[in-house]
Amino acid sequence: MSAAIDRFIAQLRALSAAHVFNPWHGFDAAHDASRRAPEIRARQLAAYLAERRDSARLLLIAEAAGYQGAKFSGIAMTSERILLGHLAARGIPPQAVIRGPIERSSRPADKPLGFNEPTATVVWGTLLAAGVDPRSWVNWNAFACHPHRPGEMLSNRTPTRLELEAGRPLLRSFLQLFEGAEVVALGRHAAHSLSLLEVPHRAVRHPSMGGAARFRSEILEIAAGLRAPR
Repeated sequence: MSAAIDRFIAQLRALSAAHVFNPWHGFDAAHDASRRAPEIRARQLAAYLAERRDSARLLLIAEAAGYQGAKFSGIAMTSERILLGHLAARGIPPQAVIRGPIERSSRPADKPLGFNEPTATVVWGTLLAAGVDPRSWVNWNAFACHPHRPGEMLSNRTPTRLELEAGRPLLRSFLQLFEGAEVVALGRHAAHSLSLLEVPHRAVRHPSMGGAARFRSEILEIAAGLRAPR
């Protein structure tokens, strides 16, 4: 693992705020399978980033981690169901995400097949079905951690202005890991965060809330040159 990724993971694990869960540092006693959960998520994220450090040409930036995605997988816009291989039949094999060992961090009793995030399925499914090299793009969030409603760990909410401000240095650090890659914002909140950092970017519709068809059309136009070699 590179020193730059190690430093980034350390910076990520230090991010905290009220009613925000940090998947790479925090332990959710009600829903994590063991005390090893944050270490599992940090290891899987580090592997994901390392496999793309020298090949990424596109960075997809969404709003914030969700409880069905990065909260348990450790990887933005990626569900545990994908990592556990349960969407392979739909064209999303876990090896497209990371080649290394994969472990679940959530309690099997909550979701036997792992939590499933619709946005993750749309993003991965769209690009892989189009033949895009899975190591040519990287998923991330403008606010890396998981904002939730007070006392409701399995809920999502929009990050506040102060939370986005607190997460901005980390977003900048992420972008510095992949200098030269084109940046794409998924939705208005991500676009606003990137604009405040004065980062040149293109914007596409976020796939949630009925936006999947428009997202597919817009992202495939951008990713047209990223097809995997045959």
